[in-house]
Amino acid sequence: MSSNNRRNFIKKASLAGVAALATPLLTSASENRTFQILKRSSSFTGKSILNYAVIGTGIMGMENLKTALLHEGVNFVAACDLYAGRLEDIKKKYGKDIYTTFDYKDILKRKDVDVVIIGTPDHWHKQIAIDALNAGKHVYCEKPMVHSVKEGWDLINAWKKSGKIMMVGSQGLSSLGNEKAKELLAAGAIGDLNYAEGFWARHSPVGAWQYAIPDDASLKTVRWKKYISNTTDRPFDAMRFFRWRNYLDYGTGMSGDLFVHLFSSLHFITNSKGPNKISALGGLRYWKDGREVPDVLLGSFSYPEAKEHPGFNLSLRCNFVDGTSGTTYLRIVGSKGSMDVKWREVVLRTNNVSTDDPFELAKMKEKGIQPTERKKILPPTETVFKAEEGYKGAHYDHHGNLINAIRNNGSVIEDPIFGFRAAAPALLCNDSYFNDKFMKWDPVKMKLV
Repeated sequence: MSSNNRRNFIKKASLAGVAALATPLLTSASENRTFQILKRSSSFTGKSILNYAVIGTGIMGMENLKTALLHEGVNFVAACDLYAGRLEDIKKKYGKDIYTTFDYKDILKRKDVDVVIIGTPDHWHKQIAIDALNAGKHVYCEKPMVHSVKEGWDLINAWKKSGKIMMVGSQGLSSLGNEKAKELLAAGAIGDLNYAEGFWARHSPVGAWQYAIPDDASLKTVRWKKYISNTTDRPFDAMRFFRWRNYLDYGTGMSGDLFVHLFSSLHFITNSKGPNKISALGGLRYWKDGREVPDVLLGSFSYPEAKEHPGFNLSLRCNFVDGTSGTTYLRIVGSKGSMDVKWREVVLRTNNVSTDDPFELAKMKEKGIQPTERKKILPPTETVFKAEEGYKGAHYDHHGNLINAIRNNGSVIEDPIFGFRAAAPALLCNDSYFNDKFMKWDPVKMKLV
């Protein structure tokens, strides 16, 4: 679709479609702000029993398990970790019948395991996922899908060959907020897309990955040699095991851990395959604890014009030294307005920028605004879409999407192709930062240029 045809389509869709997207429930006194409720209309079907195992039982591994267990017909049967204390805790909490092991391949040999959750450090994602798919298991793998761009195609090919279902865990994809933003953009609510920005702010030790290190951490309780067997050989270091996100051999820094969520949401909302030029700046400003990754990171990304969308630019920021808030958002900006997108909320803002555009005049007439010779400063029209009470959240729905696909031989919202397209620009952002250069990427062929 040409740019002119796209603009005409968007204008027509804006007039005819945006008003029908939801019915206002409340209008503020200023009459410039309306509130609308987002509802979950789809339901998960199928009743077959699914037996789950968790490989990597740290924070996200167990959060994923807990969320999966909220769904009917999900059983927990086995767990693998390289720290004995976590396996002991699982026995205490879930019962002595849970099978536990230090070797993930023991899990994959079990015929009673249908689905594997991979919650390990990033440097093990690719190999465990490939081995699980080859063993006939369905896979839920935490983001980023791979530790480096060069690993992406190996995992995609293994997935395609296996015939199994694999979900990548950027759970915001399944949120009501993302779904509403996608609908609004397609209907032309903000006009022509031209810019987007995202921000992730934290200011706490745990938020900056200074996780607690158990008192008994040692070579007796940690399978250190296995942990580092696919990367650099080093003496035992409890910091590198329990705070792995801070080190490049195991983690992917702020970009791989947090930017990837924003890429996933943006690509879902815009149907984009990704950027073709990537650059990054940042530094280690506060958390000088021996980590190898920055605690302030700024990324800039250029998205070329594609059949799915006009060309646009993206700016992402992550700050672990932010003393003002814990804000996380994705803002999508177009020629007629903007959207602030969160998992439970979308704020749509549109401005009256002229009174000589036929489209603007039609919208003003709809609102009962009469144009005058003298221009006025008008507040933006704002519509707030909020999730209804009782909404179980994006994480619940993301796991439900996988369970539904397994039970009904369907597909998932974030398969390895989508997951790689979200991971690649995040990983290349790191490459740009550490190599001090622009990175060029082919988002269609998913290859470095």
